[in-house]
Amino acid sequence: MATSGSKGFGRSPFPGGVDRGLTLESISALFPVFEQASAGAISVDAESRLTWINDSYCRLLGIEDPETVIGRPVAEVIPTTRMPEVVRSGRPLLLDIMEYRGQQLVVMRLPVYNDAGTEVEGAVAFVLYDDLQPLTPLVSKYRRLQSDLAAAKRALAKRGARYEMADFVGASAAVLEVKRRARLAAARNTPVLLLGETGTGKEVLAQAVHASSPRADRPFVAVNVAAIPDNLLEAEFFGVAPGAYTGADKRLRQGKFQLADGGTLFLDEVGDMPGHLQAKLLRALQEGEVEPLGSNDVAAVDVRVIAATSRNLEEMVADGSFRADLYYRLNVLSIRVPTLRERLVDLGILCDTILEKLAAESGEPRAEITAEAIALLRQHDWPGNIRELRNTLEQTLALNEECSVIDVPQLLTALPAPARRGRRPGVPSAPVRPLQEAVRDAERSAIHNALTVSGGNKAQAARLLGIPRSVLYEKLARLASMSDDADM
Repeated sequence: MATSGSKGFGRSPFPGGVDRGLTLESISALFPVFEQASAGAISVDAESRLTWINDSYCRLLGIEDPETVIGRPVAEVIPTTRMPEVVRSGRPLLLDIMEYRGQQLVVMRLPVYNDAGTEVEGAVAFVLYDDLQPLTPLVSKYRRLQSDLAAAKRALAKRGARYEMADFVGASAAVLEVKRRARLAAARNTPVLLLGETGTGKEVLAQAVHASSPRADRPFVAVNVAAIPDNLLEAEFFGVAPGAYTGADKRLRQGKFQLADGGTLFLDEVGDMPGHLQAKLLRALQEGEVEPLGSNDVAAVDVRVIAATSRNLEEMVADGSFRADLYYRLNVLSIRVPTLRERLVDLGILCDTILEKLAAESGEPRAEITAEAIALLRQHDWPGNIRELRNTLEQTLALNEECSVIDVPQLLTALPAPARRGRRPGVPSAPVRPLQEAVRDAERSAIHNALTVSGGNKAQAARLLGIPRSVLYEKLARLASMSDDADM
C-alpha cells in the first residue's frame, strides 16, 4: 500500500498481521487517512530501522533525499524518537510530545504485528501536529491541572504537619537550645531522637523539624507505637499483601512506611516497640526497603525517621529490652525536650498562646490571665507538663462561665492544691507553704517588679501586670494593710 507522496518504500508499511484486535484490512484502510491528516509519517521494521518516510516528514526533518536514511536505525535519524520502545514493548503510544530541533511535535505511534498477531514486525508513526498553537487551550488546561495538583499536594503535606518552629513556644534558655538543635536536625536527613516526658511537646517539635526541612512538601506520617496492639504493629508499619490472611483486603494495604515515602515518619513512644518488630524496623532503616506482611516482594522507601520516647532507652538497652543497634541507629541526633517545671519562666507566654488557641477553637472572646494567677501556677509541679497546663486553663474557662479574666479565684476551681499532687520519684520532699501566703508573696513580688520597671508609674505598672489601675490601687492598699498588721 504505497500512498501518494511516499518515498523510499514501494509497498505497504504494514508487513501483514493484526495490531491487537485490528485486522490488516482495517489498518490498511485507516493508513491513508492518518497520513493525509498528519504532518508526516514513517515506518520501521522489527530492528527499528527506517523502512519508509513520506514527503511531508522529509520536509519537516530537512531530509532532501529519503534514500539516504532508509535502512538506518531510526534513532540516528530522529534522536528523540520512541519508536524502538514501541517495537520492543508492542504497545502503542497514542499521544506524545516529541522535541525535535526546537520544535514540539505531537506524535502517535502504533506497533505492527505478524499474521498470527504474536510478534512485532515493525511500527508506524504519524505527526499529528507540528505546531502546538491549535492545542493551546488543551495544553493550558493540562498545565492548570498540574498546578492545581501540585497545590493540593502542598496543602495535604501542610495538613500532615500542622506545626512550625514558632509553635514550639518559649524564650527560656532551655527552649532556645531545643530550637537550635531542631534547626540543625531540619537541615540534615539523619534520624532524630526526641527525649522527654509526656506532654512536653515532642510531636509539635517533630512536625516543626519536618516543616523546616527539604521534605516539607512531602507527607508527615505519625504513629503512636504504644497505642497499637503488638499483633497489629507489623501490618501498621509495613502494610499487608493481598489475601495475606483470612479477611485481608484483596488489594495491597500500604503501611506507614509506604505512606510516608519521600517524607517523614514520626514514631512516638518508640520505647514501647516489641522486640520482634525492632529487628524489622532496623532493617527498614538500614536498607531503605520494606516487605509487606504476607509478601515475598520488597518495596524501596525513602523515609526520614523522627522517633520520640518518654522512657530511658539507655537503661532499656542495658537490660536487653531494647536493641542496642536500633538505639544507635535512631540516636544520631538527640534532642532533650525540657519539662514545664524546668521552664517556668515560659508560663506567661505559654498561657497566652493556649488561651488564644482555646478562643479560636471555641469562637468565644479570648480570656486574659492575671500576673497573680500565673504566680500561682508557678507553685505547682506540672507532672503532665504543657498538656496538663492546657487542661487546667480549659477547665477554668469551662467552670467559670463568661470568664474574661482568669485570676486566682477562678484558677482555684480547676487547680488541685499542691499538697494533693504528690511528690515526684527521686525528688526530696519540701515544706508546703499555705496557699494564701504563697499567693500573697507572689503578688507582692510581681507588683514590686512592675513598679521598679515603670519607675514608680502606677498606670504603667498596671499595664505591665495586665490589670486595671483601680485593681492595682486596691492590691497596694491591701498589701500595705497586711504589712501594718504584721508590725503590730
